[in-house]
Amino acid sequence: MKKFAKVLALLLALTMICGLAVITGAEEAENPAKGLKIGATFYSLQNEFTMRMDNAAKKWAEENGVEYTGYDGQYDAATQLSQVETMITQGVDAIILNPQDADACAACVEAAAAAGIPIVGVNTMVNSDKLNGYVGSLDVSAGEDIMQFMIDYLKSDEFNIVIIEGPMGQSAQLQRFEGISNILAKNEKIKTLACDTANWSRSEAMQLMETWLTTYGEDIDAVIGENDEMALGAREAIKAAGFDIPCIGVDGIADAVAAVKSGDMIASDFQNAEGQMTGALDAAVILVNGGEIEKEIWIPFEMITPENADEYVNRY
Repeated sequence: MKKFAKVLALLLALTMICGLAVITGAEEAENPAKGLKIGATFYSLQNEFTMRMDNAAKKWAEENGVEYTGYDGQYDAATQLSQVETMITQGVDAIILNPQDADACAACVEAAAAAGIPIVGVNTMVNSDKLNGYVGSLDVSAGEDIMQFMIDYLKSDEFNIVIIEGPMGQSAQLQRFEGISNILAKNEKIKTLACDTANWSRSEAMQLMETWLTTYGEDIDAVIGENDEMALGAREAIKAAGFDIPCIGVDGIADAVAAVKSGDMIASDFQNAEGQMTGALDAAVILVNGGEIEKEIWIPFEMITPENADEYVNRY
C-alpha cells in the first residue's frame, strides 16, 4: 500500500505541474508544457489499447498547448527507429517510446540520447540504461492476476489450459507469461496443452483457437489470453465451434468490459492507458525543464469482474 500511495502521490504531483499552472507565492507561472514539441512512437496504432494512449496524448496536448505527433510503429522495431530519427530531425523537445521489442528498440533510446533529447518509455519496456524514465504497470502481476482468477473461477487446481501470447520478445509478453508461470509453478496439476502468439490480434487469436479446438476439443478447460483482443478472438472461435470455454484477458478495452458484463468473458485485468500516457508526457515535461523524475512509475492493474464492470464502461 505504501508503494501504491507513493505512485499515486507522484502522479498527482506530475498532473499538478503539467496539467495546471504552477503557483509560486502569489504569482501564477506559465504552464511549463506550453509551446513544447513532443513526439511518440507506438509499437502499433492498430489495437484499441494503443489508440487509447494516442487519444489521451492528443487530449493532453490540446489542454497544455503542446505540439504532439504520434506514429504507428507497425509492429516493427526498425520502423520505430526511423520514426525516432524523424522526430530528432524535426527538433522535438522530448520523445515517448512504446517499443515493439525490448532489445531491438534500445537503438531508439541510443539515438535520442545521442541527440540530447529526453526519452520516456510507456506501457512496454526497453532494455536500455539510457532511458530517462518509464511509466507503466507491472505486467508480471497481470499474468499472476489472470491465472489465479481462472483457478478461483473454476474452483480447481487440476485442469487444462491454452495460453495465447503477445508478440514474442515484447516486455508485456515476456512478463505476463512470467506471471502466469509463477502461478502454474504453485499448481502443478494444471496442464498447458498449447501456447503460442497471436500478436495482440483478435483475428489471429480466433484462427489459433480454431486450430486448437480441432486438435484438443473438449480437453481444453480454460483460455488464458495475455490481452483482451486475443481473449475475445478465442471466444468467437469457441462459440462458433459450439463450445463454452471460459476466457480471461488483460486491458479492459470496451468490448472486453461488455463481454464481462454479459458473461462472455469471466474477467479482464484493467490497464490504465490514459494514466500511463499522461504520466509519461508529464514526466517528459519535467525532464525538458531540467527537473528529475522517478526512474520507474507504476500504475496498478484493476480486475474487472461482472460485479464491478459498470464502473469501467467508458473508462480509459
